[in-house]
Amino acid sequence: MSGLQTIVVLISGSGTNLQALIDAIQDGRLKGKIVGVVSNRKNAFGLERAKRAGIPTATFSLKQFKDQGKTRVDFDVHVAKTIQEEYRPDLVILAGWMHILSPEFLSYFNNNIMNLHPALPGQFDGAHAIERAFEAYQKGEIQHTGVMVHKVIPDVDRGEVILKREVPIEKEDTLQDLEDRIHKCEHELIVQGAQIFLESLLEK
Repeated sequence: MSGLQTIVVLISGSGTNLQALIDAIQDGRLKGKIVGVVSNRKNAFGLERAKRAGIPTATFSLKQFKDQGKTRVDFDVHVAKTIQEEYRPDLVILAGWMHILSPEFLSYFNNNIMNLHPALPGQFDGAHAIERAFEAYQKGEIQHTGVMVHKVIPDVDRGEVILKREVPIEKEDTLQDLEDRIHKCEHELIVQGAQIFLESLLEK
């Protein structure tokens, strides 16, 4: 496994997209190595997925920082410095990390952070994108939604798009139907986007 480009994955929840990355590495679709999984929630099931795959984990609590009288930026700087010092990753992937990263966090990384977002570029930036797309469809404002992977910049969900894919919304869909279809697409796109990103870093 030595010589492979290294990846750190940031999560907040169940880690299904992390699992998609782990599976893709194991079956050779993704030519990289996950060297660390970082969570802002100690009960995130994604940490268990990482441990089962033998991947080191770390947890950071924003609440703990705030309880000590420190700021959100203090938290971001601490997390970013720790990731750099412990793992020195070629690529950082946000796979359901539920904090918006500050410019101070981004300054520790050389344009090598990738985010997965369940919407198309310029549509439904930020939280609750799937619910907002479903509502917009019901109002007749859109005919489909989508998923994208993009580079992370200070403007939320506005970085350079690496890959995007439309996801249809069917007339009889419930919100759960749409969520399931989008998650299936996410699991494919996060792997393909990560591979493209790693290849582009090799070309630099």
